[in-house]
Amino acid sequence: MTPDVTALLPLLPVTLALLVVLLRSSIRRNHSAAFTLTCIGLVGGLAGIIPAAGVVPRQVTSLLIIDGFALFFSGATLAAGLVVTLIARPYLDACDERKEEFYALLLLAVLGAQVLVSSRHFASFFLSLELLTVSLVIMIGYLRASNRSLEAGLKYLFLATASSAFMLFGLALLYFEFGSMEFGTIGSVVRDGTVRHASLLTIGGALLFVGVGYKLAIVPFHMWTPDIYEGAPAPVTAFVATVPKGAMIAFLLRLFVEAGLNQTAPLVAAVSVLAAASMFIGNFLALRQDNLKRLLAYSSISHMGYLLVAVVGDSTMATGAAGYYVVAYYVTLLAAVGIVSLLSSGQPELMDVEDYRGLFWRRPGIATVLAGAMLSLAGIPLTAGFIGKFLVLSAGVGSALWTLVILLVVNSAIGLSYYLRVTVILFSRREGEQTVGGRELTLAGGAVLAALGVLMLFLGVYPAPLLWILRLVGMTMQ
Repeated sequence: MTPDVTALLPLLPVTLALLVVLLRSSIRRNHSAAFTLTCIGLVGGLAGIIPAAGVVPRQVTSLLIIDGFALFFSGATLAAGLVVTLIARPYLDACDERKEEFYALLLLAVLGAQVLVSSRHFASFFLSLELLTVSLVIMIGYLRASNRSLEAGLKYLFLATASSAFMLFGLALLYFEFGSMEFGTIGSVVRDGTVRHASLLTIGGALLFVGVGYKLAIVPFHMWTPDIYEGAPAPVTAFVATVPKGAMIAFLLRLFVEAGLNQTAPLVAAVSVLAAASMFIGNFLALRQDNLKRLLAYSSISHMGYLLVAVVGDSTMATGAAGYYVVAYYVTLLAAVGIVSLLSSGQPELMDVEDYRGLFWRRPGIATVLAGAMLSLAGIPLTAGFIGKFLVLSAGVGSALWTLVILLVVNSAIGLSYYLRVTVILFSRREGEQTVGGRELTLAGGAVLAALGVLMLFLGVYPAPLLWILRLVGMTMQ
């Protein structure tokens, strides 16, 4: 096996599983077979990281770089895809829709995210982003009998199309200026100070960031977020809330470092302003929400603002801080939205916060995991979210981004109020009131929630193993 093939092993099982699911479903539909093949493909991708780590960093054509950085985020993507697959099975079992295509779309989206985190060329970046986006459009509108789901899919499609147009124009300007679409080539010109038209670099970078900002759902590109989170099927909401955002953060980190955009003062200043605006607007809008999925949508805007503090900070610290935060965010959001999905299978989704009043007295285990997710999002000590925010703050302090650091602390205090409100409702019970029950969990669903709950606590109490991995990522990133 050649080194290039070995380096691509995390991607190949996913691709093979995608093809087999499509062919198998075209011959004979079988939900269990599609589910099993998807799980095998994702687990195979995770297993492929081990041999691939022995040959990295490896340049695979001019389009992709497989290094420790790419393997880390690819592993996070595969793990999140596996969790979504496990929580989607009981949800889809209760739906009248065709099930098999969902798994093919999920594998396609995971593959797009994997290529995205490995891109060091704007051509591979755009192709992988569109592969991810088209898959998400169909997944969001997957419930054809639900007007809310179809509306969410159409909104995502129209806004994604508009953002892609801005992005392509920005890429055209950058190509006109540098004559290349490789991050490294662009970075060498920027660092040497031989840019011919600084205005083209600034405008091209800004237009590119419009598309990036749409995927991250930062202000002012955030308006789609609550409608898509609410309208999409709950397992899809879990995927949309995690994988595309983590992949885009990975892309931004690589772009800022390799293409030298962190040396472009106007662009860094603009990103800092957007980070501050995302923190405040996301938190203040979340304060008014009584719908749990919309509350998580608005809070995600503020969390992306927190992450941007690491992106514009010191490159070495930013990689570790952003990597830890992404993992903590994945675990927490998958737990929170996974509970919505697993409890709602076979019945209307439990979206209102009041639907969960007194959940602890009927389902103590589930309520404990959901309460832990809320506390982790709030950044309470002994949770994964606390360590993630601490590392982002450290990256901001190390880069002397004092204004953003202060705003992050202030907004964390604001966010505490609505996260605690949800937590209190979980343990509240009025006399004589019937508390929420929801669907009984499957064995796999219960195991997934238990694992996510333990991981939230483990990453908050003992972060050393993940920090060690992140130090390796920082050393091997090319």
